[in-house]
Amino acid sequence: MKIKEGFALRKIAGEDIVIPIGNNIADFNGVVRLNESAAFLWKKLQEEIIKDDLIKALIKEYKIDEDLAIKDVEQFINILEQNKVIEGV
Repeated sequence: MKIKEGFALRKIAGEDIVIPIGNNIADFNGVVRLNESAAFLWKKLQEEIIKDDLIKALIKEYKIDEDLAIKDVEQFINILEQNKVIEGV
C-alpha cells in the first residue's frame, strides 16, 4: 500500500497537515492533521510498504509494544482509507 498521487504532507503553523494537490482538490473534503507518529507513518507510505513493515518501523522508532503498534497502524490506515488518500490496501 502507499499514499495516492495528489496528496502531500505540509507543516502549517507547526502542525503536520495532509493537503490535496492537482485534481484531488475538488474531491477532498476536510483536513487531516497528523501527530508525530502519524507523520512518521505517512513518510513511510510514500513508497510501497506492507502493514507488517509499518508496524515494525513504528515499534523501532517509538519503542512501543507490538499490540499498541498494530492498533495505531490499523487506526491510521482506516483514517487514510476514509479520506481516500491510500491505495493498495
